[in-house]
Amino acid sequence: MKERFINFGREMKKNRVLFLMVLPAVLLVLVLSYLPMSGLILAFKNYRFDKGVFGSDWNGLENFRYLFSSGTGWLITKNTILYNLLNLITSQGLAIVLAIIISEMQGKIYKKVTQSIIFLPYFISWVIVGAFVYNIFNYETGLMNGWLTALGMEKVNVYSMPWVWPIIICCFNAWKWCGYNSIIYIAAITGIDGECYEAAQIDGANIFQRIWYITLPCIKPTVITMLLLQVGRILRGDFEMFYQIVGNNGQLYNATDVIDTYVFRSLMQNSNLGMTAAATFYQSILCFIIIMLVNKVVKKIDEDYALF
Repeated sequence: MKERFINFGREMKKNRVLFLMVLPAVLLVLVLSYLPMSGLILAFKNYRFDKGVFGSDWNGLENFRYLFSSGTGWLITKNTILYNLLNLITSQGLAIVLAIIISEMQGKIYKKVTQSIIFLPYFISWVIVGAFVYNIFNYETGLMNGWLTALGMEKVNVYSMPWVWPIIICCFNAWKWCGYNSIIYIAAITGIDGECYEAAQIDGANIFQRIWYITLPCIKPTVITMLLLQVGRILRGDFEMFYQIVGNNGQLYNATDVIDTYVFRSLMQNSNLGMTAAATFYQSILCFIIIMLVNKVVKKIDEDYALF
């Protein structure tokens, strides 16, 4: 053990400039990620504001029991996993397709313009996206109902149709993120040796064969890494996306309520810090278990593609 500390000290002295460069990031993670973990004890306490965090009485697993006995826990877990799986498939799938299409374009100017256009939605705030959605689907003045009225058809109240919102949310999520994700895959495709494509073309391979036998196998490590990183967040709903697009609409809770929106609403309505801490703790534990299991599966298939 003593030898390890000595070696670590030597390494720090040798690469002190690099360690100083990474120090702000380490401090940021410690302050924003590790220090707040002390608040996890609220999940096992009957929190009272007058007694504080450490003075409140312990209540065991009562907060978890209430979360799941009411049926809310299973609903928000199901919705969170469902939306994240759909978003993962749509955004990553479209990103790969876009990256391949752009990499096959010949004109440099056209390629750069296309990349800029598909990347632009990433910079648009979810607040603005929520305004887009409202102005499209609003019952009285929405664009969609305006078209339906002009065609002599009846208006449709989308905000009272829970089943359609998974489609709407996934479409807007893919629109916003596929351009950003495609940049990562474009970078991976750019790193492929051009001689492989030239040799395949000389052998008579068409564009689809080159994509299938060269491009996709070469970007496989990048795809797996991206999937592993996304799977680690499969129980973390994008609060800003759900809150700005759906809002606080009770008619849509069964279809759109996820763990993050439930925690926010519980804090705003009931100020129940114990139950919200229990929901967050449950969310974090499941995320950890899922990413460990998926990484283990990937490691068994091909150890080189695993995260650790």
